[in-house]
Amino acid sequence: MGQRLMNERSLIVRVLPSLSNLKSTVLLSSPFQSSAMRRFFSSQVPSCQFESVGFIGLGNMGFRMASNLMKAGYKMAVHDVNCNVMKMFSDMGVPTKETPFEVAEASDVVITMLPSSSHVLDVYNGPNGLLQGGNSVRPQLLIDSSTIDPQTSRNISAAVSNCILKEKKDSWENPVMLDAPVSGGVLAAEAGTLTFMVGGSEDAYQAAKPLFLSMGKNTIYCGGAGNGAAAKICNNLTMAVSMLGVSEALTLGQSLGISASTLTKILNSSSARCWSSDSYNPVPGVMEGVPASRNYGGGFASKLMAKDLNLALASAKEVGVDCPLTSQAQDIYAKLCENGHDSKDFSCVFQHYYGGKDEV
Repeated sequence: MGQRLMNERSLIVRVLPSLSNLKSTVLLSSPFQSSAMRRFFSSQVPSCQFESVGFIGLGNMGFRMASNLMKAGYKMAVHDVNCNVMKMFSDMGVPTKETPFEVAEASDVVITMLPSSSHVLDVYNGPNGLLQGGNSVRPQLLIDSSTIDPQTSRNISAAVSNCILKEKKDSWENPVMLDAPVSGGVLAAEAGTLTFMVGGSEDAYQAAKPLFLSMGKNTIYCGGAGNGAAAKICNNLTMAVSMLGVSEALTLGQSLGISASTLTKILNSSSARCWSSDSYNPVPGVMEGVPASRNYGGGFASKLMAKDLNLALASAKEVGVDCPLTSQAQDIYAKLCENGHDSKDFSCVFQHYYGGKDEV
């Protein structure tokens, strides 16, 4: 399935840049009984147990993820609050649904990819949400790939586990939820090379692996409910602090007379090498194909980084951990957003906070 994905990718991606401001809504619903699933997947061959997949939230990430599931041969049903993106899928022959609940009624699995905790709660618990049917749901499995706080993931998972399936299938007796946020950004979503960080039942994780590997190349089981969400916010706080460090160093280097391209070569050949320097360099003119090469367009918006840093700080406060670098990073990205750069990629901090210069 993974090879097929790589051979067929890029069917729809030309239309995707116009979707950068889409508001998304995502949905997930599922049932699961754990005992027999490891036997079911012991062959490690992608299974067709989940024939119908619902996808809610068709923004920059969700559009590409849903498209890759289509290419992998899954029967899809989709929902988003944006009518234009719904029409794109309808024109490709994909059933579009008016509400998350309607997606759930048509799906064995529902995947949500939403902007925030409040959106996820609304999709699950709102008037037309996934759990609208009370304690009886159709999907066996609900997967939330949104970046939200771990406690919200755990609360929703508990609510889902208290539901029953409308129709028991195979060894599934109750619906199950997995929190499965992703890393890799829009480029990886397009290429089908995302990394999934998954929390919840390990048996459900094994059952869902073929789905994950239709959208990505790596899956990492993180433990119980909410642990995928926890891993994601830890990853993103590291990414933010790393980008600030690289941007600060490159700006200082320019002021001291060292070109950004020269200093980048040094960083990437020494102990300071990191993703922000060798794969996502923030200096315009140093690296092709990154947001810095296109006026910081696309990529991961600064407002989303600020949101994720807020999640990390809130989670740190809950468990009594002091995170001074996270706090400083959050202040910087909040200022960046206040100054009108909220929709630009988070690497724009090099230019719009530190005052770094383009490479000539």
